[in-house]
Amino acid sequence: IYKCGGIDKRTIEKFEKEAAELGKGSFKYAWVLDKLKAERERGITIDIALWKFETPKYVVTVIDAPGHRDFIKNMITGTSQADCAILIIAGGTGEFEAGISKDGQTREHALLAFTLGVRQLIVAVNKMDTTKWSEDRFNEIIKETSGFIKKVGYNPKAVAFVPISGWHGDNMLEESANMPWYKGWTKETKGGVVKGKTLLDAIDAIEPPV
Repeated sequence: IYKCGGIDKRTIEKFEKEAAELGKGSFKYAWVLDKLKAERERGITIDIALWKFETPKYVVTVIDAPGHRDFIKNMITGTSQADCAILIIAGGTGEFEAGISKDGQTREHALLAFTLGVRQLIVAVNKMDTTKWSEDRFNEIIKETSGFIKKVGYNPKAVAFVPISGWHGDNMLEESANMPWYKGWTKETKGGVVKGKTLLDAIDAIEPPV
């Protein structure tokens, strides 16, 4: 959102200062969406938040839904309004495995999105910087994720899988120089095969509601 101009630099700097004061400096971007004081202090999203930004093709409304199990009702409210779900998966060791375990949140969120009628999905594998930009780790995550989203009801061939670092901005709007092995994503659509490199490309490849 910040990179697409949906929020200005001054606001980000203000959030950075507030986050640092609470000892959570790395949370500055998350705070854009976590507006409630309780959310900030706990470092989790409680309520849904709406933000708008423009891409070359669309005006996008981001519905940031809570990932925390205590606030699943709020997540359902947010998800039910969406045309496409972006499943953000943490690539870090242990984080991904916890998310896709039997009772994991990642698995639960994919199932909820499909059950609520959200038929388009983008998978963004975040924190690639913490994996030292590892191709093997990305491929391992794609394989595992493809398996469980298929069980949920999604067709993995119709899903863009993008390795990103939200913190450093890699593969968000522009191609990352840190992952030269990544040749881009490919997905099948009603109109044929679509290709792209970045998360922005994947958002612009969402098929509009009819």
